[in-house]
Amino acid sequence: MHIVVLPGDGIGPEITTATSGVLRAASERFQLNLRLEEHAVGHASLKLSGTTVRPELLDIVRAADGLILGPTATFDFKDEAHGEINPSRHFRKNLDLYANIRPARTYAGRPGRIGDFDLVVVRENTEGFYADRNMEQGNGELLVTPDVVISLRRITRTCCERIAHAACRLAMKRRKHLTIVHKANVLKLGDGMFLDICREAAKGYPGLAVDDILVDAMMAHVVRSPDRFDVIVSTNMFGDILSDLTAELSGSLGLGGSLNVGDRHAMAQAAHGSAPDIAGQDVANPVSLILSTALLLAWHGETTGAVRYEEAARAIEAAVARSIGEGRATRDVGGTLGTIAAGAAIAEILQAGGAGAAPLPEA
Repeated sequence: MHIVVLPGDGIGPEITTATSGVLRAASERFQLNLRLEEHAVGHASLKLSGTTVRPELLDIVRAADGLILGPTATFDFKDEAHGEINPSRHFRKNLDLYANIRPARTYAGRPGRIGDFDLVVVRENTEGFYADRNMEQGNGELLVTPDVVISLRRITRTCCERIAHAACRLAMKRRKHLTIVHKANVLKLGDGMFLDICREAAKGYPGLAVDDILVDAMMAHVVRSPDRFDVIVSTNMFGDILSDLTAELSGSLGLGGSLNVGDRHAMAQAAHGSAPDIAGQDVANPVSLILSTALLLAWHGETTGAVRYEEAARAIEAAVARSIGEGRATRDVGGTLGTIAAGAAIAEILQAGGAGAAPLPEA
């Protein structure tokens, strides 16, 4: 499996290094023959080549089997005409990664803030209120006067249908319960269409239980009793906010895995930002990117039929759970380790299940 790795900004290089160590252990134990090809994006790329994402990088990623994107300083990149491209938006849009899969669960030895739960937020990824991805050209925000801004939201039938089916398929593999989160009482046309399409799609999955909750009420329900939910589907911005909340409720935003998926490509990406305030201090939690990478391996295994990748993904998730349970983790989840040592602990647990790990071959 050929994976392009883009470390990114801030804590990105640190957590990417920790993740690569886990991949080495998984590759050796499960004979994955992983090959990593690393390139700069973000500020490092801007300094080297005058753009945050080199034009040829998209074709390099398309030719690979998967992409790992570390956190990038998204807020810093405001002017594409001067090479300041948002890497996350760039790959999500150009690879048509329409489904953002964000699991959240609690771990033994690290109680959740409000009890144990295991759920997944499925977020539409390509339109909605996100102004940088809902227009073919230009931006979805308009400065009418210096004091007036209009933000446009795009909701399409095609995007609603495919995210609805992605969520339904996932729910059928889990506990067969789908919750649709929306604001159709106010956004009657856009969220009304989203809700109707999700309900209609769910009819094609026998045995799937379906309910729907207004997004404001959902914030209360998920804090009160997150264990009642299985798979949650929502539009872009609502899903983004909700998935950050559920990750934090599990113990830390640093525990939230994230996979961006399309029909042909997938990108593993930590659920959090680049955290420049702690960059270089070896304190960032690498688990979010490690779990995201496990999701990428599982996706590759499912799409190719190579079950060893799915087995490796499950083993990584189990190693993460054990490391947290034993307190071999970063301080935000009750441990005492730094970023690199926390990644090494997970790799060691993986190694204990098989032969010692060997370095990954470089591209």
